[in-house]
Amino acid sequence: MSSTETRPTAPSVLPERHPHEGDAVEAGLQALYSWNYDSEIDELRTLYANALDRQWIALRDLDWEQEIDREAFSETISIGGFPIQETGFWKDLRPETRWEVSRRSAAFMLSNFLHGEQGALMVAAQLVNAVPHMDGKFYAATQTLDEARHVEVFAAYIQKLDEVHEIAPSLKTLLDSVLSTESWMHKTVGMQVVTEGLALYSFRDMRNATREPLLKQLLTLVARDEARHTGYGIKYLNAVVPSLSDAERAGVEDFAFEAARLLIDSRAGYTMRQSVMDLWKDVGIDPAEAMGRLAQERDTIRAAIARNGGRRGPIRGFVIPTLKSIGLFSDRIRGHFDEMFTANLGAAYAGLDGDPELPEDLEAWVEASS
Repeated sequence: MSSTETRPTAPSVLPERHPHEGDAVEAGLQALYSWNYDSEIDELRTLYANALDRQWIALRDLDWEQEIDREAFSETISIGGFPIQETGFWKDLRPETRWEVSRRSAAFMLSNFLHGEQGALMVAAQLVNAVPHMDGKFYAATQTLDEARHVEVFAAYIQKLDEVHEIAPSLKTLLDSVLSTESWMHKTVGMQVVTEGLALYSFRDMRNATREPLLKQLLTLVARDEARHTGYGIKYLNAVVPSLSDAERAGVEDFAFEAARLLIDSRAGYTMRQSVMDLWKDVGIDPAEAMGRLAQERDTIRAAIARNGGRRGPIRGFVIPTLKSIGLFSDRIRGHFDEMFTANLGAAYAGLDGDPELPEDLEAWVEASS
């Protein structure tokens, strides 16, 4: 630096605006050094290299100047993968009402994606400390950067659409449990398999449904990252699960089941569906009347679901096949899932198709039209 150049100096007075909103949770982990710098799990080292090669920059690679296409958004928004836009009930609503329902429902769902990404950011940073293999630490470091970028883009998109909604209580409980557990394997199955798996499935649903250009581009980029994150959990746990004792394996299975239960079991408390119904009420739609109308259109809904390859939901459609693939789906834990689905779906559960196989290439599956 020449004598004529000056270094930036810190302000003499700190800015008045500091973080003032948030919660605290006691985060549990044991930080582990690894003195072996050679690759021990080659698939993780390859995934790390792939993550470095696939980095993107939100401000450069997304066009934030474009306005949200309201018509495309209202016509094609996916509400939890449910094809409501193809029903007579939806088409009979005034365009202004469709926009308000779409905007507010999407803002709620995207807000919970946003909050989940912050949780994933914090857990990924924990995994850098907690996992025992250097390959795992390397990859977790790249995921930490990915999650920061995801928080950035979801917050920016929601700002164009509406406002950030509070986190759903069930999701907050799940994130707290993953952050507070001391077991790195519990953190990995809770975040990389259950939470990231649910997010990946949901991002794919919304990406395939929407014709809104900015949202589609954003979800495509985010979902590519999420495919790697889920792959990290699959490859890492595949390497270590065979070495677990029966008791250790059962403990990891139980943690995965409890994580899934918090997100989908209506008996767990205030559900995401209830939150969406409350938003409908705010724009003048009677949820009971709406559900009655939709029930009369079962044939239309079934046909739309069939055209899109069936609808099992993220737990049966993705999380359970993932647990099976890594040896964490014993007959005992299947019984727990069957009981939960039966309690929530009743006789309808018996009529659902079996669980699919886990896609071999997650990134190709994410980008394929359903």
